[in-house]
Order: sequence, then structure tokens, then C-alpha cells
Amino acid sequence: MRWFWIDRFTDFVSGQCAKGLKNVSMDEEVVDGYWPDYPTLPSTLIIEGMAQLGGILVAEHHQFEKQVVLAKVAKASFLRPARNGDQLHYTVTLDSVQDLGATVNAVSHCDGELQAEVDLMFAFLEQGRFTDGPLFGPGDLRTMLRMMNFFSVAVDSEGKAVGKYPALCDEIS
Repeated sequence: MRWFWIDRFTDFVSGQCAKGLKNVSMDEEVVDGYWPDYPTLPSTLIIEGMAQLGGILVAEHHQFEKQVVLAKVAKASFLRPARNGDQLHYTVTLDSVQDLGATVNAVSHCDGELQAEVDLMFAFLEQGRFTDGPLFGPGDLRTMLRMMNFFSVAVDSEGKAVGKYPALCDEIS
């Protein structure tokens, strides 16, 4: 993953939900240049932030052993723009998990008001069918999760801190 569209995890319950923050700032070129004279975070990047949270929620459900990719935006509704200085509070809830993928429901709030609602579908990639290797470089996923505060807030379904994930421990640092 080259860019992060969430700044940090604020809550994570295995198999249930993930919460995170995105601070909208004009120092991100895409905010300043997307819509001249009206600095706005593009809706597609709000969806990407929700997809990053949702993809991690789905991947963690499988102990990070499956390769998870966004397959479809099933529904997206935006009630207000995300402007410079806004802080978006994302909540992603695991809806269902099947053999070939999973679905999540995501919402974004800003200043206590609903900002967006998005339903996402994820697919599991079969090794060798759609990809010849990992989606991340060695150690990249673990590093990304650490930078976004995942290991500090993630708990299992019983409220206990998550342990180590063998699929992440096998990565070369």
C-alpha cells in the first residue's frame, strides 16, 4: 500500500468492527488541487480509507493468511464534503464472510454528523491465480499496522489484546 487514507486506528474488535480517523489537511496535494478554490478530500479517497480499514478487518478475521482486495463498491452515499480542517471518524462493521470474500458496512462522521455511508465487497485472491506473490513487500503490512496504531487498540472478540499473527511474524523485517 503506497498511501494511507486513514491516520490511525482508534478501535478494533476482531471479527466485528474497526474504527479510525482521517484528518483532512491542505498539505495533502489532492485536497488542495481536487476542486479549485474549494479544498475537499475526494469522495473516492474517503472510500479508499474505509476500504483500508475494512480490508484489514477482513484480513485479520483470517489471521492475515488470505490476500484481501477491494472487489466492489456496492453502495456509496455522501451527505456532505470533507473539507480542509475536518476530522473524519470512520467505522467499518463486518457484515458477512463467505468462501470467496466478505462484505462490510462503513460510515464516516464529521463534527458528530453522518458524512458518508458505503457498502464494500472484498475478494480473497487465490495464490497463483490472480497474483504471483504477496500484496505487500516483506514486513510492510506489519509496519503499516504498527504506524496506524493497530496493535495498541486491537482486541479479540473477548476484549483481550490480540496476540501475534504467524502470517505477519513470518515476514522478513
